[in-house]
Amino acid sequence: MKKIEMNLPNKLTIFRICLIPPFLLFLYLSVFSPANNWIALGIFILASVTDYFDGKIARERNLITNFGKFMDPLADKLLVCSALIALCQLDRIHGLVVIVIIAREFIISGFRLIASDNGKVIAASWWGKVKTFVQMAAVMLLVIDFKNMPMYVITQILVYVALALTVISLIDYMRKNKDVLYHSNK
Repeated sequence: MKKIEMNLPNKLTIFRICLIPPFLLFLYLSVFSPANNWIALGIFILASVTDYFDGKIARERNLITNFGKFMDPLADKLLVCSALIALCQLDRIHGLVVIVIIAREFIISGFRLIASDNGKVIAASWWGKVKTFVQMAAVMLLVIDFKNMPMYVITQILVYVALALTVISLIDYMRKNKDVLYHSNK
């Protein structure tokens, strides 16, 4: 059995996954005290920052591993999807928006698996990176749960921009990589 190299980027990825349970705990505890929203927000921001740094460090120090290629996007999906499901349960985001976002993540993950079987790596596109940034910003605002009208409206606009970018990035991935499906049938 091959040993997994636990370099700094991989440790940051694991740390991000480990931050999900305390994030969810404080998010759910916010029904008892609004101050818990701010603790949950701090944890989510810390997790989001590790996403930036694990990739940056891996590229700069040439520490890219198969473990990191697999676990980094999985950690991102776990963080964002866990947050969205919890926020839906707390009635801060519509379930249909969450379904579309999670469905897109499953479709792209499946697409990447098929590509990988054919020896092709599908890197994150510009649309995908912008989508992730806007989704994380929307989640942060939803976690705070603003009650005043201007911030509520801004939050809702950001949620629907994230939804639009989710669909646009899916179409972009499929258009650019349609050959993956064609070659998988051979």
